[in-house]
Amino acid sequence: MPEKVTPYKDSELGKKEQVTQMFDSISGNYDGLNRVISFGIDIKWRKRVVAILKKKQPKTILDIATGTGDLAINMIDTGAEKIVGLDISPGMLEVGKTKVADKKLNNTIEMVVGDSENLPFEANSFDAVTVAFGVRNFDSLEKGLGEIYRVLKPKGTFVILETSVPTKAPYKQGYRLHCKYILPLIGRLFSKDRSAYSYLSESAAVFPHGEDFNNILRKIGFIEVTNKPQTFGVASIYVATI
Repeated sequence: MPEKVTPYKDSELGKKEQVTQMFDSISGNYDGLNRVISFGIDIKWRKRVVAILKKKQPKTILDIATGTGDLAINMIDTGAEKIVGLDISPGMLEVGKTKVADKKLNNTIEMVVGDSENLPFEANSFDAVTVAFGVRNFDSLEKGLGEIYRVLKPKGTFVILETSVPTKAPYKQGYRLHCKYILPLIGRLFSKDRSAYSYLSESAAVFPHGEDFNNILRKIGFIEVTNKPQTFGVASIYVATI
């Protein structure tokens, strides 16, 4: 299991409560900072997730850790009849709800506050579940993945977009420099929460990726597990079924 990294090292709150507090605090400028930090490449990664799901033609999709709703909104292109965006941070969801309303997508996309490790849905509820840059924030990774397994329909598709660590030079060294110095610096300059972007880089560095994460998915019960490294290995897209 991954090392437990928390946003606020001196806080007496648990990781789940700290993550909620952190995302609430940075919700207003999260989208803009993401574009800067990833050089806009995260947009391309989300489009690839949508392309994978479009082939599956799911009617119902649950987007966990939906944040401000970028992936949920993009998944309109899959043709899904219903998309639920779930997040533990009310602040992030308020931004997302505004974006959904501006695009007049309220009839298709529902944004709800919820805990990824205690999903408020019956078993076998969704044709597909997605998580973009969210599984490393789970308090209990296995419990969160187990809940996803529970709410997926038989033969349903699970797609994860998550950061990973490049293994080849010079990308490995460049990634370490970016995470250790550049990402926290940008966070300090443009965000009122100085700890947030240090946490995001630290949690990415210790989170299992590649075959290590594939094996965790298999342990939960997922099958047909594959991972597709993105942009020199700085992110990965994982696809699995049940």
